Amino acid sequence: MKAYIDASVVLRIVFGEREPLAIWGEIQQPVSSELIRVECLRALERAQRIDRLNDLTVGSTRANLLAVLATVQLIPIDGGVLERAAGSFPTALGTLDALHLASALAVQAQLAPLMFATHDAELGLAARSVGFAVEGVA
Repeated sequence: MKAYIDASVVLRIVFGEREPLAIWGEIQQPVSSELIRVECLRALERAQRIDRLNDLTVGSTRANLLAVLATVQLIPIDGGVLERAAGSFPTALGTLDALHLASALAVQAQLAPLMFATHDAELGLAARSVGFAVEGVA
């Protein structure tokens, strides 16, 4: 199974949060925007700064995060992706979510069938609205 994943999928796995993506083990090669690396590393630093992660665990969590990200095929944020993200979508989206959805649309034909995995309800709705099968949200 081929899947586009957003940062919420990776962070739930790395932080050991409840209800990680049920089909994670079935994804052959996850793909995502290169944006995912920035989002995940910022979330890790934020977690450390608000004492969600202590100094003893931040190193191992970072190593786990980088190991997961190493399995992800990254899609460049090129002019076409930026142009599509700046355009209109059938549902409301923030900037980062628009970049994720535009990235998935950019590679959809090459990786068909490509499903979309997210734990973000708004992004999941937008992905469904442009024709993706979505996992991770109800």
